Amino acid sequence: MAVEDTQPLISHLIELRSRLLRSMVCIITIFLALLYFSNDIYHMVSAPLMDQLPKGASMIATDVASPFLTPIKLTLIVSVFISAPYILYQVWSFIAPALYKHERRLMMPLLFSSTGLFYLGMAFAYFVVFPLAFGFFVKTAPEGILISTDINNYLNFVMALFFAFGVSFEVPVAIILLCWSGVTTPDDLKKKRPYIIVGAFVVGMLLTPPDVFSQTLLAIPMCILFEIGVFFARFYVGKGRKKQRDQDDDDDETRSDEGDEKPSA
Repeated sequence: MAVEDTQPLISHLIELRSRLLRSMVCIITIFLALLYFSNDIYHMVSAPLMDQLPKGASMIATDVASPFLTPIKLTLIVSVFISAPYILYQVWSFIAPALYKHERRLMMPLLFSSTGLFYLGMAFAYFVVFPLAFGFFVKTAPEGILISTDINNYLNFVMALFFAFGVSFEVPVAIILLCWSGVTTPDDLKKKRPYIIVGAFVVGMLLTPPDVFSQTLLAIPMCILFEIGVFFARFYVGKGRKKQRDQDDDDDETRSDEGDEKPSA
């Protein structure tokens, strides 16, 4: 009996290992394909700062190995970002058998939308926030100070902002999951709209440089995404999760009873 109980666990662990290995292979494959262009990738990521630097200024490397390791580190991070859809697919394939049919129908759009929103947040940070933020930093530097940013410190800074904006743009997905799980409802969120708007500006203050314009650039998209999440959350709570689950349980019991009657015939 104990052996039979451990067999499902072992099979799940084997499948999990297989999914992880496939994800690792995908990341490594993309990394090796992009490795030759690592310097070009870093140049593209550093362009928002380089375009704002005064004439004659440039970035520096304070460590001996930074010119070699920093572009490779960035390439590895980019490989993970590019592999995100495939990694999410592997996660979905692993958890899908444990979900009900209606849950699978609801989760698929969330997986695709969450990936797209994360990429959209990164693009917003790169094309909108970075030029404004770096322009602010350069213009407010004290007179006589030559700005020479270390390439490794710059990479850590922009990666943190990329991740912060990518996560911030997941607001609609978070709202839908909260409403779907029964933690809150769209009507309750509408009543709390003033507090959420204030919270969006507080988040914008924490994630952007200390100027009102940059804070607004993050807060306004978050407010818009909040309204989008509240709108689509209605479709995820309308049918009633409990009722659908009880119906699926009844169907499973019916199929089980039919299977038990066959040997007696």
